[in-house]
Amino acid sequence: MADEPLVLGIETSCDETGVGIVRGHTLLADAVASSVDEHARFGGVVPEVASRAHLEAMVPTIQRALKEAGVAASDLDGIAVTAGPGLAGALLVGVSAAKAYAYALGKPLYGVNHLASHICVDQLEHGPLPEPTMALLVSGGHSSLLLAPDITSDVRPLGSTIDDAAGEAFDKIARVLNLGFPGGPVIDRIAREGDPDAIAFPRGLTGPRDAPYDFSFSGLKTAVARWIEAKRAAGEEVPVADVSASFQEAVVDVLTRKAVRACKDEGVEHLMIGGGVAANSRLRAMAERRCEDAGITLRVPRPKLCTDNGAMVAALGAEMVARGRAASAWDLSADSSLPVTDPHVPAPAGHDHDDHVHDHGHVHDHDHVHELSRKNLYA
Repeated sequence: MADEPLVLGIETSCDETGVGIVRGHTLLADAVASSVDEHARFGGVVPEVASRAHLEAMVPTIQRALKEAGVAASDLDGIAVTAGPGLAGALLVGVSAAKAYAYALGKPLYGVNHLASHICVDQLEHGPLPEPTMALLVSGGHSSLLLAPDITSDVRPLGSTIDDAAGEAFDKIARVLNLGFPGGPVIDRIAREGDPDAIAFPRGLTGPRDAPYDFSFSGLKTAVARWIEAKRAAGEEVPVADVSASFQEAVVDVLTRKAVRACKDEGVEHLMIGGGVAANSRLRAMAERRCEDAGITLRVPRPKLCTDNGAMVAALGAEMVARGRAASAWDLSADSSLPVTDPHVPAPAGHDHDDHVHDHGHVHDHDHVHELSRKNLYA
């Protein structure tokens, strides 16, 4: 609907330059420029390479998103950007761009949390989030169980990874198997030809005395690597499909088991799964079966919305606008370790964002961004 907030979101926490445009809960554009190929030869993301790629891709990606959405920048009701967590240099590129556009356009700026955005993106697929929602977020940098009574103001961490995140473990095992980078998609594909019960790999942190909602995949990663090394040392062929399937089964078994347990313990009837690893076919299948058995409604966005993208940032930004949450200050900083308990970064008490954006969008001088030139931004 035309009266719903129209928000542009910018995501640069890692190696994807994502720009999304959302009107309310409707996705209008989702433009992504990936630098993954530039990192592949290094076997992982190189922060400096990612930052430079964001710089080069930012303006063209924003222009592509505006064209795809069929809107003008002046039509926007706000600019949202990932303020953290993520790679510091990469985040700075996105935050700086968002400030420039918001300042030049005379629009409010919303610095939002990357993890909360991964939860909120599901609204673009399945409508408003139930309150509360239980979220299992799994990616290269995060394995987290989060309870979200209000995605804009109240997100509570129940558990997280204490060492390697799930996606990181996929990448490392793919490297040991010489499958390339990123490892998640290729292991998922190869595992379909293997036997998930072929090798009994360990399940971390599942004992009766262990932390009920925390995750640990470092021991699993080491066990798989040693199993492969032992086969090679003995001159035996490594059954790549069986290793992939058995390793993947160990990961998704723990993830889904703990997520369903958290829902039961907290009395929550909905589970949302997000993050890049949520695109994994075996994780989706096991989660669907276990949720059905437990009477829990499962919500998983389509794979493209699970990976890092600007649409998820725009979705959370639109929700901030719709609920009247405070905009961020012009001196918004990137925070590589922004806690998930901060879904967004509002201006400090007593600081009014609108002091410097008024008169129907005409922008006035400000100490923190006085060097910006509207003429140059519109050139």
